[in-house]
Amino acid sequence: MPDTAAIQPVYLDDVVETVLFFLHPGAPSRIALDLAGPRRIAFSDSVALFRAWLRWKPAYRLHLPSWAASGAYRAGDLAQMLGWGTPISSTAKAEMRRGATGDPEPWRQLTGLRPRDLEGALAREPASVQERWFARLYALKPLIFGVFGLFWIVTGIISLGPGWEIGMSLLREGRVPEKVASLTVIAGALADIGIGLAILWRPLSRYGLWAALIISLTYFVIGTALVPRLWANPLGPMLKIWPVLMLNLVAMAIREDR
Repeated sequence: MPDTAAIQPVYLDDVVETVLFFLHPGAPSRIALDLAGPRRIAFSDSVALFRAWLRWKPAYRLHLPSWAASGAYRAGDLAQMLGWGTPISSTAKAEMRRGATGDPEPWRQLTGLRPRDLEGALAREPASVQERWFARLYALKPLIFGVFGLFWIVTGIISLGPGWEIGMSLLREGRVPEKVASLTVIAGALADIGIGLAILWRPLSRYGLWAALIISLTYFVIGTALVPRLWANPLGPMLKIWPVLMLNLVAMAIREDR
């Protein structure tokens, strides 16, 4: 990212030990200290250290132009408006430009602690398979929810527009009365759009995912009962319900951030 300042990462255990130090009886008070790591590094170098810790190959370093970085920050702001926590936002932009550095020497002299270097701290605690999974899934999470939510919304819009006659013809083939068929297509399309919007808005995402799961199974049963020939369709409209259900379960599994 452009315009990122240097940082001095601090090991969490050092922060905890410092808090415990000041909770002891007789500990000094009304003191301001910089909790800063012993080494000043570039933001991109810290990313490289974590990639190495996760046992990934070094990434190709591409310096994003300002317009591309601004687009990413705005996308993060949009995600926050929808209730999602994201490390990329206008606030993150300001913080990365400001950097996070300080003088750790007063902290060390007062508490007797020796702040641990990021690289050494990571080497002492190798990444577990859970952390490697989390790192990959965390990067995929916005794509999973974004694509899945838009999938339902676009499906509903298509049903009300260019796909109207296709939906009606399938229901006619299943011998559903005309009025009932039109009401079914409209209700299904509106339900799809509502589910998609709920998935994208975090406060309702849990309910949206459950509704998506239930309605997918409902479509599966109704489609099988009314137009069983769809199972033999080479494009697999019925078979594709299963990967949709699996993506639904993945989204439900990773929805929580904490």
